[in-house]
Amino acid sequence: MAPVLRPLLRTLLALAISALATWALGLFWTAIGGGDLPLHGWIAMALGITGTVGLAWGLMALAFKSHREGWDDRVDNTLDPGRDDGETD
Repeated sequence: MAPVLRPLLRTLLALAISALATWALGLFWTAIGGGDLPLHGWIAMALGITGTVGLAWGLMALAFKSHREGWDDRVDNTLDPGRDDGETD
């Protein structure tokens, strides 16, 4: 598979899962007696799910990038009040 297609397929899979989750939440809403979800409700739910997934994906990508590039090892902890003077890393 071409390297360009892999991110595209992952993005399409994430969008499909988000759409399925949005649809399932709408069904759950009507099952508990919430009535039909209006168009604005569908839009708000889709934006909320997409934003949450995007934020989680972005933060995890930053955490992996930080770990991979060693940014956590470069932190100066000498001013940490809970650190002993004789402690070294």
